[in-house]
Amino acid sequence: MSKIAWITRPGESVDPASRTRHASTGLVLAFAGMMLVIIAAFVSGAVIDRIGAGGDASGNLASAFALNTFGLGVTKIGIAVVLVGIVLGLWRRVNSVKAALPKLNQAAGGAKDNGGSTPSGTLKTPFGTASVSTSAPKPLPIHLMAEKLWLPMLVMGAMALLVGLFIGLGAAGADAGSEAARQLSAWAQGTLFLGEGLLLSGIAFLLGTILSGLRRGGAEVQESLGVPIQTLKMPPTAKAFIGLMMLGMMAAIAQFILYGVAAANAADPATFAVWAAWLGPFREVALGVLLASIVLALATIARALGFQFHRIRQLATQGA
Repeated sequence: MSKIAWITRPGESVDPASRTRHASTGLVLAFAGMMLVIIAAFVSGAVIDRIGAGGDASGNLASAFALNTFGLGVTKIGIAVVLVGIVLGLWRRVNSVKAALPKLNQAAGGAKDNGGSTPSGTLKTPFGTASVSTSAPKPLPIHLMAEKLWLPMLVMGAMALLVGLFIGLGAAGADAGSEAARQLSAWAQGTLFLGEGLLLSGIAFLLGTILSGLRRGGAEVQESLGVPIQTLKMPPTAKAFIGLMMLGMMAAIAQFILYGVAAANAADPATFAVWAAWLGPFREVALGVLLASIVLALATIARALGFQFHRIRQLATQGA
């Protein structure tokens, strides 16, 4: 077990019916993030009115943008906290099923004899192709990576958001239209969206941790019964999830670097404007790709859950 795994996997002695505070904490964070976004919207409206009246408040607008983006990040942290609670709940259910299923299996006549042959190979299930083995399969590399990286990603994302917020607030004190204002604006946007990208990557890795728990927990339940272990093979949605997640994470890092290049060209307003014009859509594409990967991860979790329930029903009713 990794040094981070203790956060998401309780001991077998923990009551599976016990509740944690992850859901309530996540809801509080989501509400706080929503309130920050609403405050930023009011601030932006006031600043726009001031600009329309002939004033120059571009620095204040940059600060409102930073507050808005920070609020969205706080909401994402709330999502991550809820997901941690889901992973804990998953392992509590695994422990519960491991304790209860052998009794149901005995009531159904125990594991059926397979004639002395060693089960192996693959079989078709209503949820895709599954491998059959006599022992639990080793964790996939992507699962090990997800279990180790979700927390560092979330911590780095939160730190980047906080730094970006302070830079954005600092832009309000810079002279409007000055080189310093442009530099602060570029660094604030690049840092804030790096934080958003890291948070979404952390959420994606948490979903990967859920998939790892479903795969490993299902194998442990079957292994405890001494029956052939059926493991769902990685579906196309999981492969696409990995590819898009990596692409989106690299794009989020790339936009931060490119905003640094834009800041270095802040002395030339025309050149800076060109950089800013296309970096805005590029950073949104990075987040969009990460969100698409999260959708694919959720679709994969739905398939994995269906397979696990299908297999548990087999074990409870047929014994093998």
